[in-house]
Amino acid sequence: MSLLNVTSLTPASFILNGIPGLEEVHLWISFPLCAMYSIALTGNFGLMYLIYSEEALHRPMYIFLALLSFTDVLMCTSTLPNTLCILWFNLKEIDFKACLAQMFFVHTFTGMESGVLMLMALDRYVAICYPLRYATILTNVVIAKAGLLTFLRGVMLVIPFSFLTKRLPYCRGNIIPHTYCDHMSVAKISCGNVQVNAIYGLMVALLIGGFDILCITVSYTMILRAVVSLSSADARQKAFSTCTAHICAIVITYVPAFFTFFTHRFGGHTIPPHIHIIMANLYLLMPPTMNPIVYGVKTKQIRDSVIRFLFKRKDTLSQNVK
Repeated sequence: MSLLNVTSLTPASFILNGIPGLEEVHLWISFPLCAMYSIALTGNFGLMYLIYSEEALHRPMYIFLALLSFTDVLMCTSTLPNTLCILWFNLKEIDFKACLAQMFFVHTFTGMESGVLMLMALDRYVAICYPLRYATILTNVVIAKAGLLTFLRGVMLVIPFSFLTKRLPYCRGNIIPHTYCDHMSVAKISCGNVQVNAIYGLMVALLIGGFDILCITVSYTMILRAVVSLSSADARQKAFSTCTAHICAIVITYVPAFFTFFTHRFGGHTIPPHIHIIMANLYLLMPPTMNPIVYGVKTKQIRDSVIRFLFKRKDTLSQNVK
């Protein structure tokens, strides 16, 4: 198809139709989403501030956790404000270029989320298997380079999504049955051949998610071998307890991610659209909401830092009153 014809079939904007079949309860659905978004922002900003202000948390594990919190904020903010506008005010129109931009940010930050979880697994591997060299291996420079490379990996692999989507003709209309612009959701309303989009999307999923899961699996296999070889039961329990919060974060992130990925490609006719769209929103919202809670509950150093901060705040207020 010629460039002129493709351009003439490119809409000026798309209509994000929200959650098909549940239009009458859009307002009610928005309340838990808004509550989760508020918890995510409060928890992650609070966690980042705590790690920044508490010197005891200036260690690689917590620097990676701050990076995860920063990524979580960006990931949920890339979609939730727009989703709430759809559910509250019925503002469904989105500019074509804005849709491509949202698609880019969604996939970049989800790739970044997966990459940071992989880096945190490597951090636990070094901490448990090479404890005496932990501080010398994971220096601030190494952490910064690892974070930058993870971000650039996502950017370089996701950029083609925009070009692959932009080249498609949209002669079937401009209504997207979703709450945000996702690569395959946009591609599926095209009347062109989306096979290249599907193949490249699968390739990116394997290069990012598959690679990260492989690294996480290898890291925890080595960690398990090291922990089992410890002679003391207390030492084994202490070593493995440092991984509990990270394992919970992995489950919270990858379970809805796998559901969304496979239903997009293989379950389109068997799973109701509203279930798929709700899960796609939870996929971007559950990790930012739950990660600060999980790490706050499971990590003793963070609990202690929160208690110190609250008592310090209380003492400051008492002195001001006097």
